Amino acid sequence: MPASREIRLAARPTGEPTLTDFELVATQVPDTVADGQVLVRNTWMSVDPYMRGRMDDVPSYIPPFELGAPLEGSAVGEVVASGSADVPVGATVTHFAGWREYAVLDAAAVTVVDTSLAPASAFLGPLGTTGLTAYAALTRTAPVKEGDVVFVSAAAGAVGSVAGQVARALGASRVIGSAGGPAKTKKLLDTFGYDAAIDYRQGGLPEQLAEAAPDGIDVYVDHVGGDHLQAAIGAIRPQGRIALVGAISTYNATTPAPGPDNLFQAAKQEATLRGMLVSSHFDLFPEWIGKAAGMFADGTLRTEETVVDGIERAPEAFLGVLRGANTGKMLVRLDGQAT
Repeated sequence: MPASREIRLAARPTGEPTLTDFELVATQVPDTVADGQVLVRNTWMSVDPYMRGRMDDVPSYIPPFELGAPLEGSAVGEVVASGSADVPVGATVTHFAGWREYAVLDAAAVTVVDTSLAPASAFLGPLGTTGLTAYAALTRTAPVKEGDVVFVSAAAGAVGSVAGQVARALGASRVIGSAGGPAKTKKLLDTFGYDAAIDYRQGGLPEQLAEAAPDGIDVYVDHVGGDHLQAAIGAIRPQGRIALVGAISTYNATTPAPGPDNLFQAAKQEATLRGMLVSSHFDLFPEWIGKAAGMFADGTLRTEETVVDGIERAPEAFLGVLRGANTGKMLVRLDGQAT
C-alpha cells in the first residue's frame, strides 16, 4: 500500500497562524481494513475558517485539535478497500477525516454521494455543509419572507456566494452583499446575482449600506462580526432577523474584540439575533440537496471554487481563507483531477 501524507498541528498559533504552526508527515497506509471499515483515498478536502478556533486549546462547541495529531475537516474521496457491504470499493464518499491523503474510517462515518448530480467537489461546497449553512440560516435562523431586503457579509465566500442566491429563491426583493475589493464586488453582481455590492475596504460601511438599502434591511447573515454586525444592527427594520454564522474578523484576535455599541437599536426594533451551528441542522440535508441539485443542474445556482493543488499546500490555502484570498469555496485537490 502507498504511504499517506497528512498535515498535523505543530504549534498553537498566537494571533494569525503561520506556516510553521503546521507540519507535513508521511504515514503508512494499512494493508487491510477491518470488518465494518473502509479505506478512502481522498481526492478533495475542504478548507474552512472555523478551523482557526479549533487550534486554540479552549472550550468550544467542538473539541480543539490535538498538538502533533492530524487536522480534520470535510473531504471527499474514493473507497479503495472495504470491509462493508454497504460501502463498496469505487464508491465516492464524504467524511470528516480530511487533511490527509488516505483515511481509514468506520463505514458509518462516511456518506456515499451521487456524482451524477454534480462533480465530487460540489459535495464540499454547494451540496455540502457550505450550502446547507446558507439554507438553514435563511430558512430557520433568520427566515426570509417574501419581499424582504437581505444583507450578507463575506458575500463572495463559500457560504455567502450561495446565501444571496438562496435568499432570492426564497422571495427576497433585494439582496445586498459585502466583499473586499472591486474584483469581488463585481463578481457579486455579475455571477452571484446580488442587486448591490459593498466594498468594505473603501470604508464608510454604514453609509454604503444606507445607500444600498435606504429603507433598511430585514435579514442579515453575519460571517464577519465587528463593524459589519454594527452596521447591520443600525440598518435593521422592525422585527428584523440576524443570523450569527461566523465572525472571521475576530478569529485571529489576541485580546477580546469589541462588540457592537448599538445593541439597544436591535431591542428598539424588536429584532432577533440568533446564533447557528450547521451541525444542528443536518436533518435539512435531504431537503437542501434536493433543491440544490436541481438549481445546480439548471444553472440557477452559480458557484465558484478556489483550488490549491497538493496536500503540502493545505496550510497555505488555510491562511489564504483567513485573509480573504478565496472566491467561493476554498478547496485542496489531492489527486490532480480537473475541476
